[in-house]
Amino acid sequence: MPAHEESSNPLVRERAHLAASRAALRAMREDVQALDIRDVTANWVNAAVLQSQIDDRIKALADLTHTPLFFGRLDYLHVVGAEKAEGAEGERFYIGRRHVHDAHGDPMVIDWRAPVSQPFYQASRNNPLDVDHRRRFGYTGGELTAYEDEYLTDPAETEQTSKLLQAEIERPRVGPMRDIVATIQPEQDEIVRSGLGGTVCVQGGPGTGKTAVGLHRVAYLLYAHRERLARTGTLVVGPNRSFLHYIEQVLPALGELEVQQATVEDLVAARVEVRGTDEAAAAVIKGDARMAQVLRRAIRSHVTPPTEPVVVVRGSRRWRVPAYEVEEMTTELLARDMRYGAAHEALPQRIAHAVLVRMEEAGEAPDDRVQNAVARNPAVKAAVKAVWPAVDPAKLVLRLLTDAEFLAAHAEGLLTDDEQKQIVMAKPARSVKSAKWTAADAVLIDEAADLVARTHSLGHVVIDEAQDLSPMQYRAVGRRCSTGSATVLGDLAQGTTPWSTGSWEQALFHLGKADAVVEELTAGFRVPREVIAYASRLLPAISPGLAPVESVRETPGSLAVREVAEADELDSAVVAACAESLRNEGSIGLIAADARIPALAAALGAAGHAYLSPGEETTAASRLTLVPASLAKGLEYDYVVLDEPAAVVDGEPDERTGLRRLYVALTRAVSGLVVLHAAALPEQLG
Repeated sequence: MPAHEESSNPLVRERAHLAASRAALRAMREDVQALDIRDVTANWVNAAVLQSQIDDRIKALADLTHTPLFFGRLDYLHVVGAEKAEGAEGERFYIGRRHVHDAHGDPMVIDWRAPVSQPFYQASRNNPLDVDHRRRFGYTGGELTAYEDEYLTDPAETEQTSKLLQAEIERPRVGPMRDIVATIQPEQDEIVRSGLGGTVCVQGGPGTGKTAVGLHRVAYLLYAHRERLARTGTLVVGPNRSFLHYIEQVLPALGELEVQQATVEDLVAARVEVRGTDEAAAAVIKGDARMAQVLRRAIRSHVTPPTEPVVVVRGSRRWRVPAYEVEEMTTELLARDMRYGAAHEALPQRIAHAVLVRMEEAGEAPDDRVQNAVARNPAVKAAVKAVWPAVDPAKLVLRLLTDAEFLAAHAEGLLTDDEQKQIVMAKPARSVKSAKWTAADAVLIDEAADLVARTHSLGHVVIDEAQDLSPMQYRAVGRRCSTGSATVLGDLAQGTTPWSTGSWEQALFHLGKADAVVEELTAGFRVPREVIAYASRLLPAISPGLAPVESVRETPGSLAVREVAEADELDSAVVAACAESLRNEGSIGLIAADARIPALAAALGAAGHAYLSPGEETTAASRLTLVPASLAKGLEYDYVVLDEPAAVVDGEPDERTGLRRLYVALTRAVSGLVVLHAAALPEQLG
């Protein structure tokens, strides 16, 4: 419909289109629900698969009443070609979270990921992309209540900040993380729509939207390459369960239901139960990439040159393969650098082939069945067991961590004597089951398992808060996308593990994606300018040379730093600050050093304030979350009360890590931050 045919009351017309679009979506869902598959499936397996696909389609077509069906509109100057509009006709398109069509197949809402939708994010007065008119919509509780127009080709209209866009960014947060399809910025959109073939690393400070960009890139890739990714799979890797719970509704809200979510610990936990913890120094060594070479040496050490020939008896004939020939086979397999388990499976076939050659020379005509039978011959199996024995990854790692001589033999020139002593178990375990495995040990076992047999690779993996991974953890994730691509998200200034990466170049090398493109997001949309400027005082100490975030949000009065005269009054002052924050709309996060959590929990309880744990969903009735500083990363709250910054710093093994943890805590606020302290503030904040 051309722009000049707009109703005299645009809001009425847009509400009518919203109602019609919801009705069309409901009809689409009902059509799927009415499908009868009884006559189109050959057996119960096909029926189950098809029914599962239908159920997923029904879920994807759900109309979420509090989620706007469309958030924008584009009026093009000319008719858009079919190849751009994916079958849509005309020059007006409503842009939303999913495609909706009417009973005739004509589009009512265009998916935000479609090519015809991209100008909604990229068009400007300097480059209107054939868009005459862009409209944004404002909603209250799912109801369309406002709109805002930009005439991109009108020279008389001046550039101005979108109030609806700003209001959507600053809308109070209750519940889990939400999508940002209505507010994606041009630089974010370029990353979101980057191709499947390449890996992208996004360096972004607090509030730059890097997590949302990563999740929306997954949604875009599933739209653009659905068939391929349906076969190969996608995965989002987060730092902890609380974080994954916080983000878990973003992709379903965009109609994507099949993306796996896991922590690194989840990925490597299949083989052993993690029950122990490492000292920081030991964890750093175990996480070092040199351990991969130690493991490689240890596994290959199991290959032993043969000393006896292999003699295969079949009927009345004896076939002999001399030891030197078997040794040549093992040397060749080692040179090919095959995985240990694959070579273990190949060696009996090589020996059997040598036997078949002798049979043919003797005038026999053996076939493949004979070769397979020879490969299973007891003499061949015994020879393989002696020369190339099977290796259990967990038992191998246990031996390295309990047998100092075995470790020394394979760590020579890689680890110093002191480093070897750091990682040997003080109380050696007798078995794999009785060992108190640590998280770093599980990663070593995963590495060893991959040396034995190739890890299954997915089509695309997103790694969030990636700066906190060790080199060995990067390798573990990289194995899961060795034939696919990745989106790496993080902020070097927020690295809060002793092994956190020093540069993205190092991280990407260990991930196996050294050719990845590194993009930097420096425009902040979430954290108020006063708050980010205060937190950025820490940057010279925690990440020299890293550019501070430039926040676009001016929120006067968003920062308050209050000193409490007496230490024994701090708890009551914190509770009072929480009560003050609760007078505002939105979520409240009370962040404190882990050691301070019990005391603050007791103080909140005594004052009658119920509170949630990180990851639990906030509601209108329960908006206060008590957050240990160690779990704050990736989370956000409208208002944050930060307890005793010095305690946050002191709770970490070294000052730099402590200051980075404090930087994270200071940047969780969307609307306001109150800092309370009885002890002196870290000098870097002075």
